[in-house]
Amino acid sequence: MAVKHSRAIQNRLNFLNMSKAGIKKKYDIILGRETNVARLVALKAIKPKPFSVWEVLIPILFILGYMRSKEQREIFAQNLLFTKKTALEAAYNIIKKAHSRESEELRIKKKTDELLRALPDNVYSEAIRQEQLNEINLLIDHYCKLLSADGKDYSELITNTYQDREAYEAFQETLKRAENKVTQAARQTLGGNADSAMAERIGKTTDAVRAAEIDKIFRSNT
Repeated sequence: MAVKHSRAIQNRLNFLNMSKAGIKKKYDIILGRETNVARLVALKAIKPKPFSVWEVLIPILFILGYMRSKEQREIFAQNLLFTKKTALEAAYNIIKKAHSRESEELRIKKKTDELLRALPDNVYSEAIRQEQLNEINLLIDHYCKLLSADGKDYSELITNTYQDREAYEAFQETLKRAENKVTQAARQTLGGNADSAMAERIGKTTDAVRAAEIDKIFRSNT
C-alpha cells in the first residue's frame, strides 16, 4: 500500500510538473504573439525617413541611419507592449505560481506608482496610470483564460478559449476601448506636444493587424 501511495504521489507530481511546463510554453506563445503584433504595428506606423545622398554613397552612414530607424521602431514596440507584458506576467504568476489576484494588482500599482513619481508630470500622469491599470486588469482576465486553455499555438488557445469569432471580436472591441482611453489620457497629459496624427495611425494600424489575424485564425478553423 505504501508503494502504491508513493507512486500515486509521484504521478501527481509528474502531472503538476508537466502542467507547469505547459503553462510556460503557453506564456511564451502569448508573449511571442504580442511582441509580433507590436513590432508589426511599429513597422507599419513609423515611416522611415528618406536617406540622404551621403548615406547612400557612404555605406557606414547608411548602416547607422538604418540602425537608428530600426532602434526607434523597437523602442516604439516596447512602449506598446508595456501593458501587455505587465498583465501577462501577472497572469503567469496567478496561474503557475498560485499568487493571488490581489497581490499581483498591488504589485502592479506599486510599479506604476514608482513610474509616476519618477517621470515628469507632462509625460506620465495619474490619468494615464489609471487607464493603464484598467487595461491591465482586462488583460489579466484574458491571459489567465489563455494560460488555462488547451492549445499548441496561439490560434488554438484563442479558439479553445472564445469558441467562435464573435466572442473574440467582442473581447477585441472591449480591449480597443480600453486602449483608446489610455491614448485619450495621454493626449490630455501631453497637450500641444501630443502627436495626434501618429495616435490615429497607430489605432488604424492596430485595427488592421488584429483584423487580419482574426481572419486567419477563424478561417483556418472553419
